[in-house]
Amino acid sequence: MTATVRAVWGAVLLAAPDAVFVLATRPRSDEPRRARAVLRVLGARHLAQAGLVVLRPGPGVSAVSAAVDGVHAATCLGLAALDRRWRRPALLDAAVAAAFCLATARKSTGSS
Repeated sequence: MTATVRAVWGAVLLAAPDAVFVLATRPRSDEPRRARAVLRVLGARHLAQAGLVVLRPGPGVSAVSAAVDGVHAATCLGLAALDRRWRRPALLDAAVAAAFCLATARKSTGSS
């Protein structure tokens, strides 16, 4: 289930980065081109990560996937602390990454 949600989220980031950008940056940022590129890279990462978890299921892959999400959440928190302009989208992305991290970590330990 987590892989499906992750794949859908990745597809949304790839297909509609502008819509996600507008929702995440109120008031609007003056750097939509850079944000669009970052969102697309994140979308591709989520799709690749979902594919890997589906193609190679197991506790090891799930643990690595959870670690990637944990590092991503931590870097988002760092960005939020360092750059006020990007605080809102960074905190939103940190929350998404933390949710994926926790869901995937539960899967890697066999918890339901």
